[in-house]
Amino acid sequence: MLDHLIKGVTVIDGSGGPAFVADVGIRDGRIAVIGQVSEEARTSEDAAGLVLAPGFVDPHTHYDAQLFWDPYATPSLNHGVTTVAGGNCGFTLAPLNPARPEDADYTRRMMSKVEGMSLVALEEGAPWSWHSFGEYLDALEGRIAVNAGFMVGHCALRRYVMGPEAVGGQPTGEQLAQMLTLFHEAMEAGAWGLSTTQSSTHSDGDGKPVASRHAKPAELLALSQAVGDHEGTQIEAIVAGCLDQFSDDEIDLFVEMSAAAGRPLNWNVLTIDSSVPERVPRQLAASERARKAGGRIVALTMPILTPMNMSLGTFCALNLIPGWGEVLGLPVPERIAKLRDPVVRSEMLRRADSKEAGVFRRLADFGRYVIGDTYSAENEGLTGRVVRDIAAERGEEPFQCIIEICANDRMRTVLWPMPTDNDPDSWTLRQETWRHEDVLLGGSDAGAHLDRMCGAPYTTRFIGDCVRGRKLVTLEQAVKMLTDDPARLFGLRERGRIEEGFHADLVLFDPERIDAGKATLVHDLPGDSPRLDSKAIGITAVWVNGVEAIRGDVVSGAVPGKVLRSGRDTRTVSTK
Repeated sequence: MLDHLIKGVTVIDGSGGPAFVADVGIRDGRIAVIGQVSEEARTSEDAAGLVLAPGFVDPHTHYDAQLFWDPYATPSLNHGVTTVAGGNCGFTLAPLNPARPEDADYTRRMMSKVEGMSLVALEEGAPWSWHSFGEYLDALEGRIAVNAGFMVGHCALRRYVMGPEAVGGQPTGEQLAQMLTLFHEAMEAGAWGLSTTQSSTHSDGDGKPVASRHAKPAELLALSQAVGDHEGTQIEAIVAGCLDQFSDDEIDLFVEMSAAAGRPLNWNVLTIDSSVPERVPRQLAASERARKAGGRIVALTMPILTPMNMSLGTFCALNLIPGWGEVLGLPVPERIAKLRDPVVRSEMLRRADSKEAGVFRRLADFGRYVIGDTYSAENEGLTGRVVRDIAAERGEEPFQCIIEICANDRMRTVLWPMPTDNDPDSWTLRQETWRHEDVLLGGSDAGAHLDRMCGAPYTTRFIGDCVRGRKLVTLEQAVKMLTDDPARLFGLRERGRIEEGFHADLVLFDPERIDAGKATLVHDLPGDSPRLDSKAIGITAVWVNGVEAIRGDVVSGAVPGKVLRSGRDTRTVSTK
């Protein structure tokens, strides 16, 4: 007897092949039968007119902490995501050295700063009961509703072995050997491989460059070589050039790391903008070089324009513009005084529009910002208005206008920059770039930057916008890009397609309605901390390992997800 039968549904199996109508039966967590099914089932439903696809796979998340207080990884699960990859960008909650209990506090403060997680939620929402990476994975086992696999963060490896000297120091030969031993143990316990960052935007809770940014190429190559000693592993890495264009040295480093491991290396995020036509070919040159050297480099790119709210009062992307952090990090009264100084403003604008600002130059057109929430009588009626229009009425420059509005709110004003890359040429360039064999959809950062952005719904918004709306790809292509493509990159065993014998990770949706709702601020984290959320539209149900986890955008209460461990749940994707 089947556990559940979905009758008369349009199946898009993830292979890229044409859709077909069939019955799909689930038994013991797997897809038992596809076709005309007469076998009895404990439960069944008529799904005529709906589409059944494999569960979506998000290749870049930061759910490492959130899964402890939110086993459903919302809102990703609501939007059809059944498998998430965590432990990215060099940042993980494990391992922690038992001889230094203070390392847990350092890690929490670092994650709060660099990944925009609520410090209160990190302190109150996770047990922090582990030391080894394997103990961290064990702490999640049996209590999550999505499937989750995790890389090992280079910063945690360095901190465990080197302590505070991990920031600014170089390991001795003995310390590097200890780091490698610790790393091997993590992969033996099921870690997916190495994640590391050398990005200039990544600083810890003390404002110092995070630990992995101090690593020399020899250390990175030694860790990369260790990745190749284990089944089903790979590398995720970030360098400064990921945000704009790689330097020759960065390309050399990526190529050598991937070739040393004999494993794919993925990075994020490839920003596609027709006003910078040289960026895509430059970034993908790394992939071409890697293939010639026996490696593989995969670029993640978001298929939607992810709305991000900004503020002059809290840490956000504006702080990452060169020279801006020093001003925006001042106490509020001093910050307002500095920002009102025409000389300071002029220098900030110059640096925001300079080459050194890289991709953050996109944030420098302040006339295109929209005013969000306001908090003072002086700003009443400004919500939803474009800064350029307000500035023209007041006879002010747009940046000066924004500063005065924010000063009225004591810097609490929410600012929404309108994207600069929403033109037809940029969408045509995206359509072309998605066809590249080393480009993968993803980069949501789900679980991070919680009150600043909401990338988790990219799956449903992509289908609603780029398939049904812009018609850039077919629905069959879109499903493959969200399921089988990332599953194959990670070497996921029996996931990513609707095939008999595969794990029953499934999403049932209405192709005429599927989309994502507007991002709204909610206060549902531990400590009543805020985050942006987005409702799923047109998703009927989501199954994880054959168990219904979502029905009508409401979680079922079941926790059928599995901690996916390298080797057991992933197979090697070799570059050799």
